[in-house]
Amino acid sequence: MHPLAKKLLPLALLFAGHATWADEVQVAVAANFTAPMQKIAAEFEKDTGHKAQLSFGGTGKFYAQIRNGAPFQVLLAADDETPAKLEKEAMTQPGSRFTYAIGKLVLWSTKPGYVDDQGEVLRKGDFNKLALANPKLAPYGLAAMESITRLGVLSAVESKFVQGENIAQTYQFVSTGNAELGFVALSQVMKDGRIASGSAWIVPASLHTPIRQDAVVLANGKGNAAAGALMKYLKGDKARAIIKGYGYDL
Repeated sequence: MHPLAKKLLPLALLFAGHATWADEVQVAVAANFTAPMQKIAAEFEKDTGHKAQLSFGGTGKFYAQIRNGAPFQVLLAADDETPAKLEKEAMTQPGSRFTYAIGKLVLWSTKPGYVDDQGEVLRKGDFNKLALANPKLAPYGLAAMESITRLGVLSAVESKFVQGENIAQTYQFVSTGNAELGFVALSQVMKDGRIASGSAWIVPASLHTPIRQDAVVLANGKGNAAAGALMKYLKGDKARAIIKGYGYDL
């Protein structure tokens, strides 16, 4: 055998073994977790060789799709109720569910100085459109509705609602100027530890039910090495640092 071939053979075998071992996992990801999960997935692939195929959307819609046979293997929800419900319906891998992040709600506008740090802009009502995600489908929308109700301004602002199907569409309403302000996830407007643009009020957690975001391996993920590896990776230091960097609590 040629000396160069002898040197390259072990390397070829190593890569062949890695390719055989590597697996792929189909992941349904809550829209609010888009940016951090894109980063985590890239690091996950580099560190493990496994690939995470990501689909982003509303938790309520994912629930319906999973019930109707969608081939997702892992769900990263925007709440803890949906994974618990799937668990009760025997559509998950028992014992796999855990809280990967606690979300924060923020009232945000693209206009600097428009939203004050106490949310008084809601009481003044000097705006035409207020965006929020559909509270029947999106946990962040439900948290927004709870906050508005507890602030006692529901009757004053209800006629100004513009509802997004999920938190990503809600963000678009505000970022494009179709609504002057809106309730979005802090992770969507945070960069390098601060609000990236415009003005915002981080809604006190006391105004709404905690946004506990759970991950769970679905029945389709049973026996998938990448699914188990991803769940373990989400609990690791690298993923946790990324999650915290987008303003989530752990």
